[in-house]
Amino acid sequence: MSQDHVRIISHDCLGVEAVMAETRHSFAKHTHETFGIGYMYAGAQKSASGRGMVEAEAGNIITVNPREVHDGRPIGDGPRGWNMLYFAPDIIADAVRDMTDGKSDQYSFVQPVMDRPDVRNCFAALFDAVTNGTADAARLRRQEMLLILLHHAVMTPGHTNAPGLRTALRTAVASNRIRNAKALLDDAPTTSHSLDDLAIAAGLSKFQTLRDFTRATGLTPHAYLIQRRIDLARDMINRGETLADIAHGAGFADQSHLNRHFVRAFGITPGRYARAVRAN
Repeated sequence: MSQDHVRIISHDCLGVEAVMAETRHSFAKHTHETFGIGYMYAGAQKSASGRGMVEAEAGNIITVNPREVHDGRPIGDGPRGWNMLYFAPDIIADAVRDMTDGKSDQYSFVQPVMDRPDVRNCFAALFDAVTNGTADAARLRRQEMLLILLHHAVMTPGHTNAPGLRTALRTAVASNRIRNAKALLDDAPTTSHSLDDLAIAAGLSKFQTLRDFTRATGLTPHAYLIQRRIDLARDMINRGETLADIAHGAGFADQSHLNRHFVRAFGITPGRYARAVRAN
């Protein structure tokens, strides 16, 4: 990317704008009508925000609330670079309404700059799901990562009653309320499910479903769905089907998508696994 470049990334996620920027430009004071959260991957900048004067550097998460007056200028001679997601307020309101069991739809980023590994990881996963996936294939991943990101990104004091995911991730107690949601994925692993579908099946909010599903299975719904597809692919390999047919038949976007997840799970490619199985 050039040293002065701002690119809007095309994708199919409504109400979300994805931006990649690497620039020396000094931005004048301005506002957005959206919530913004991003990851600074290079350089450093100084900016006046509605929450005071701040400095951000590579590795930091940066945030902006709707209509918050802010500017930005580089620190030093080089450009600074960031990836940014801007969300329409109604998307955030819907997510927070779900997370608080309908008690509120108000949300604001408290910290304009964060050095938080948990938020960085959530943002990276969400940015990838928005910019590198189709609406159907990435829908569940987008929904769950947005909820986790908002939860981790320091909720306002009025939302401290939202349940935490950390406890959920450490708890291995199965939940009967999740049984129907899990069955939905087990029965149709190649279908493009959404978090809304799972919440309806469980009779819970999306956030409660995400929390309790992770508690019950040790995996987020998206990770569980991928695992079920991997299991299906392995069964198809054992039946002697071709890898090209397996990728599509198991619900993966293409063969490279299958390869990537299969290697993560088993440490070998589907091709190597197939050769080993068929040699026995």
